[in-house]
Amino acid sequence: MDTSLDCMPCFMKMAVNEAKLACPDDPTLQHEIVKAWGSEIASLDLNQPPPAIARHLARLVRRMTGCGDLYAADKKEANAWVMSLMPELRERLAAETADPEGDPLGIALELSIIGNYIDRGVELEFDLEGELGAVARSVSPAALAAFKRQAVSGAMVLILGDNTGEIVLDTLLVEELKRRGCAVTYAVRSVPVINDATMDDARAVGMTNLCPVVESGVDTPGTVLERCTPEFLDRMREADVILAKGQGNFEALSGRWPGIFCALKVKCPRVAAETGLQVGSSAFCHMNSDGAAHD
Repeated sequence: MDTSLDCMPCFMKMAVNEAKLACPDDPTLQHEIVKAWGSEIASLDLNQPPPAIARHLARLVRRMTGCGDLYAADKKEANAWVMSLMPELRERLAAETADPEGDPLGIALELSIIGNYIDRGVELEFDLEGELGAVARSVSPAALAAFKRQAVSGAMVLILGDNTGEIVLDTLLVEELKRRGCAVTYAVRSVPVINDATMDDARAVGMTNLCPVVESGVDTPGTVLERCTPEFLDRMREADVILAKGQGNFEALSGRWPGIFCALKVKCPRVAAETGLQVGSSAFCHMNSDGAAHD
């Protein structure tokens, strides 16, 4: 998925937000960062996906301020907040498991998608606790059925993680997949970028106790294939099922890796048009042979 003109306002808002985070008491430097970004983005190749463009902004802010992880405090708060909600969510899944007509995997997937709201790269109002409490079967039945056909006992499932907070809810999904007999591996970013989860976050929320956790090599808020390590690309090729979490992964992999499943909250009109869903919807789609999304 390339970067369109519609993406430009978001990138400028990101520059303003990150400038304020990096140097809150220096408005002059904030202005310099935003001006420098305006100049740099004009020269970038917009045939790249948005997460590849976002890498350049993160690098620019680091270079001009020396600040390497702008969202460190935010990430810890998001993880702690969602972890405080887990007892009630586990009760919900236990009830689903006990119900003969229940669908614990489907509900765990929907909970993990709701967690994708926690994205500091996109300004979107949401009621996380309200949606988690009212979780319902809203994703594509066809895509979910296809996922279940592939995520069977013995299948190697690779989950491409996205944001902090969200990774806490992903532990529920990992647990359900393991109950089905799947061999699950969870992937995180290799470098702090926006509020995306890294290995430190995986340890903090207990993901490393559930399944193998690996770094993809990327320094982008999405699995941009050109930024992955060769070893991680091999891991992707070897997986029986790949589940890409979040809009950044959808943007980076749409049209690039046929057969993957993408699970995300739709956060902008561009992705709404790509998925055929409204902004704020939960999306679960299966990429066909040419990499395009379908139910």
